[in-house]
Amino acid sequence: MKRHTLITGWRRLLAAGALILGANVQAAGLLTPSNGSLPPLDIKSHQVSVVIEDSYAITNVEQVFHNPHSRDLEAIYSFPVPEHGTVSSFTMWIDGREVNGEVLEKGEARQVYEEEKAAGRDAGVTEKESYKTFDVSVSPVRAGQDTRISLTYMQAAHIDTGIGRYVYPLEEGGVDEQKLAFWTANDKVKEQFSFDFKLRSSYPVDAIRLPNQPNAQISQHSEGEWQVSLASGNSAGTDEEEGSAAASFNPQPNPTHAHTLDKDLVVYWRHQPGLPGSVDLVTYKPDADKRGTFMLVVTPGEDLQPITEGRDWVFVLDISGSMQGKYATLADGVKQALGKLSPTDRFRIVLFNKQARELTPGYTNATPEAVSRYSQEVARIQPDDGTNLYAGLQQGLRALDADRTSAIVLVTDGVANVGETQQRKFIDLVSRKDTRLFTFIMGNSANRPLLEAMTQASGGFAASISNSDDIVGQLLNAVGKVTHEALHGVELRIDGVKTAELTPREIGSLYRGQQLVVFGHYWNGGMADVELSGEISGTDKTYRTRFEFPAQSTENPELERLWAYAAIEALQAEMAHFGEKADLKRAATDIALEYSLVSDHTSMVVMEEAQFARRGIERRNQKRVAVEQAAQQQRAQRAPVSRRVDRQQPMYSAPRPSHSGGSGAVDLWTLLLILPMIAAFILKHRREAGTA
Repeated sequence: MKRHTLITGWRRLLAAGALILGANVQAAGLLTPSNGSLPPLDIKSHQVSVVIEDSYAITNVEQVFHNPHSRDLEAIYSFPVPEHGTVSSFTMWIDGREVNGEVLEKGEARQVYEEEKAAGRDAGVTEKESYKTFDVSVSPVRAGQDTRISLTYMQAAHIDTGIGRYVYPLEEGGVDEQKLAFWTANDKVKEQFSFDFKLRSSYPVDAIRLPNQPNAQISQHSEGEWQVSLASGNSAGTDEEEGSAAASFNPQPNPTHAHTLDKDLVVYWRHQPGLPGSVDLVTYKPDADKRGTFMLVVTPGEDLQPITEGRDWVFVLDISGSMQGKYATLADGVKQALGKLSPTDRFRIVLFNKQARELTPGYTNATPEAVSRYSQEVARIQPDDGTNLYAGLQQGLRALDADRTSAIVLVTDGVANVGETQQRKFIDLVSRKDTRLFTFIMGNSANRPLLEAMTQASGGFAASISNSDDIVGQLLNAVGKVTHEALHGVELRIDGVKTAELTPREIGSLYRGQQLVVFGHYWNGGMADVELSGEISGTDKTYRTRFEFPAQSTENPELERLWAYAAIEALQAEMAHFGEKADLKRAATDIALEYSLVSDHTSMVVMEEAQFARRGIERRNQKRVAVEQAAQQQRAQRAPVSRRVDRQQPMYSAPRPSHSGGSGAVDLWTLLLILPMIAAFILKHRREAGTA
């Protein structure tokens, strides 16, 4: 019986994997007007370098565009906005020299670029289109020649229940109808693609994995230092033997191109189990007499107990047309989630596209028969039509039982285009009910600001899902949160050292395995008393520690930009809720200008060096980039340094929660090991079928 169940499960996983691998999605790439008025350009090479250390990631993308035509052309490259990531550097090579860009207000940057383009001089501009994409325009790509550019972006890197996750986003999601109507994207890399990932952790890491990339070259240099390499090209090796560590990860190299930029790259790493709960502090304060910047990372110990009483679950599922490339992932995830419910739980399933309807006849007991029936019904649905997200949530929030604990599980790509679309209306809606909203955000083009804002307003949590993710593992991770107690109404207090401008200003809730990451400013230095407080099941709970803020530190200049972007996101959220007030927009713009960040209101422009001087544009970002690169080179020359500051007075007595085996259960990491084999199995049989 057990063997039959296992085989059936494998068949279902293989079927889901085949659907995911066969999905047709929009990808990053060079844009060309869909009317064919201009000939397309080529992406000659695309090289990605990632370094993760001190709880943040730095990603550098270098590309070479080629113009095979007989006239000069403009290149417009578009890629999804990384989760909470911001472009901090944009570089072009002009006459063989590397020239860094400078940040100006959005309209001014576009005007400068257009003037330089009209004059026939080399120029480029990087612009952010809301939460959707970063668009890079470069002119000219000269006839028969190459143009080389480079982008760098930064983002925080969190650990969740002992597992870290990094996504290099390439799938756009296909939700921007206006953009799709005007542009077509060339997502083919002609000659060379590479992805180099370095992890530098002060905590021991015992494994690292990439789903669906069986030929990734993985090496360990020390307890906390790992490297992952992928490379493909028409001249790269093509060894396709099972288990091979060949340089090429294209299972069947295409003679016309090296790689297609249509699938996210996801990297997972796992900390050793049994590590203590901890507090880590990273600072940057080059001048002892001036303000410094800090990042405080709290990794709680395991003290949130399982919830044993029955709960009500309402699944609100997006079945709009934009979910077509993601729906197999959604359906499989819902099946897994339903299967994790206890016999004392009840569930409802609400579906929405341009309107909302209920699949279940009210609350249904989570019996094996009901779970099987409704899992199959969800899987049979064909997504279509628009997205009335508000109607779906409204339907899900109806008929909640005040006598039972309830939770709303929303799965969507989050682009509301029918009915109510104002963020404030959504937040008002979820705030009326005493329930937690748990949101699974599908794809890179989802409206993350809207989804995260309303999730936070309910005291729930949001998790991003890629088609390249381990969806089953992500669901298991989430189930571990919603089936355990949580620390609600969390407050952080720092005494003894002057601090200000902390972000997030309101923390909300902390769930099992979640880290708390806080950015802020501080003055002077010295010993600080730090207190984290909240409520667990209605009972007050306080955690305390004491440690020193350094009077001077120079190793992590990137913290200034990470704080700045977190502050800008907070201002953007406030404007989305209350409207775009002039003072808030000005504040967000000024921060982006001061710290040289591409934002909704600022862009980064590159031009010939002499033109910066002629226009009187100060080279502030060029100086900042030089400081950051020097610090990165210094850090790379030594082993990772521990940032833990609560050793003398630990904030937690228990070890941090982790995904480890035991009790015969299939844990998250086992699934991360299994899914690459599933993908390889599917691809192998597709190749065999194609040659039969």
